[in-house]
Amino acid sequence: MARRRSSLAEDVMDRVARLPWWLGVLLAIVSHLLLRPLAQRPLPPYTPGTSIAMPAMVQGLAAAGQIALPLLCLAGAGVSAWRRRQRRGLARDAAQRPAMDAVNGMSWREFELLVGEAFRQQGYRVAETGGGGPDGGVDLLLAKPGANGSEKYLVQCKHWRAWKVGVGVVRELYGVMAATGAAGGYVVTAGRFTDEAVRFAEGRNVVLVEGAELVRMIRGARSGGSG
Repeated sequence: MARRRSSLAEDVMDRVARLPWWLGVLLAIVSHLLLRPLAQRPLPPYTPGTSIAMPAMVQGLAAAGQIALPLLCLAGAGVSAWRRRQRRGLARDAAQRPAMDAVNGMSWREFELLVGEAFRQQGYRVAETGGGGPDGGVDLLLAKPGANGSEKYLVQCKHWRAWKVGVGVVRELYGVMAATGAAGGYVVTAGRFTDEAVRFAEGRNVVLVEGAELVRMIRGARSGGSG
């Protein structure tokens, strides 16, 4: 299905929502402080042969932007804070419930949030690509400081429980890794992988994570943090 084209306001709010909530609040303050002087700047006096259309247009955009842009940033910060709370709630439930019960009742979106939180607890910086959906491509971008700077990893989430994830999915991710220069990749599923997929991943720096192992990752990180 083709994705609905978003407006500029929706795009701004969505991008801010992918940032930490406090950064969205900071952007709201900074954008207001930058645009307010432009909105209040007096127009140059009119002289014959000159046009004030451009300065007037800039002032009008700044006047509207000093209100609209901070509101969009604050809305995005609110969404970010809500997602953060949702991620932590999902991780808490996953750590407390039986392994497969924790993921079997989730939607694909909740599963993706849980996977992102699991990698955050492993020390990664996680960015959502926004290209998700039940059968999207790369869903998460991971970054972790390494010996040669920040290394990038790709994550593909497959919320499939009724059948096994085949080798085609792993090949697809490996191709994107090669094209983008990623240091490694993960395919995470609520179900299982075929034997062919497991054989293909061996020696290619692609890690296959099944649902029960995902829950063990979260439990291990939480117990380590508590300790």
